[in-house]
Amino acid sequence: MPADASSVTRTRSDQAGQNPDQEPRDNAAALAGLDALQAGGGPRRSRGEIFRTRVAPPLIALLAAVMVWQLVVALVDPRPDIMPGPLTVGRQVWASVLDGSLPGALATSLWRGVSGFLIAVLVATPLALLIAQWAGLRSAIGPLITGLQVLPSVAWVPAAIVWFGLSDATVYFVVLMGAIPSIVNGMLSGIDQIPPQLLKAGRVLGAEGWKLAAKVVLPAAMPGYVAGLKQGWAFSWRSLMGAELIAIGGSIGFGLGSLLAQGRTVSDMAIVLTAVLSILLVGIVVELLFFNPLEKRLLRGRGLLAR
Repeated sequence: MPADASSVTRTRSDQAGQNPDQEPRDNAAALAGLDALQAGGGPRRSRGEIFRTRVAPPLIALLAAVMVWQLVVALVDPRPDIMPGPLTVGRQVWASVLDGSLPGALATSLWRGVSGFLIAVLVATPLALLIAQWAGLRSAIGPLITGLQVLPSVAWVPAAIVWFGLSDATVYFVVLMGAIPSIVNGMLSGIDQIPPQLLKAGRVLGAEGWKLAAKVVLPAAMPGYVAGLKQGWAFSWRSLMGAELIAIGGSIGFGLGSLLAQGRTVSDMAIVLTAVLSILLVGIVVELLFFNPLEKRLLRGRGLLAR
């Protein structure tokens, strides 16, 4: 029995000694596997697969919606000024492009929407970090910010007209009142989900105050922050359309909301649908070109999404 035990021991030691570099290699392989998992490793999808899974489905849905629209118009045969068909609206879109009214309105609304949203981000981000640092301040104004988020921002239009007149300041004020509360609440939600150990580790390493907020809190709260940015953009775009629709005249430029109001005034449903489709298209393009890639990059960086 002792001989057998010694032989087993020698066998194990011989197996361990056959390849002394095996353990470092195994560790390196394990670390490489973890790195690949964290980076969302795996074969990249081909362009054909990306087209089939991402591009083709919305195009098919859009084509189906247009076909249903045309079918309803053909079967019901409504008055053209009440329910025009896709061809009529398409001709109106083309005419608006040729006379410059649609590109001009689109450029005006995009400039107001993007600039107003960026101003809201610059205001809301430090405000949210400040509120998160002071529990008393959050208890005092947290419910107010939530109430402002629930309040339809178009309700600010009459007050803004009284305060600022028919000017661009009225439009920007309404946009800011729509976007800032959503961004603040989104960031606060992300901060609430940060593990306390992460904040303690940051303080141990010497991060305090705004340094802690910039180096630890903001990166850790990024999922909630991005969700707040996305909602803030949606609120700002809707607020802008409401302000342009109601506040007409003065020094306010001609935007998509103004185009919508023009179609209502002349009872031309083709113009109304041209404006509605343009507003919808901007929302889809911003989502596909900015927020969707930003969210995927964030998830991929955290190992939650494959390439």
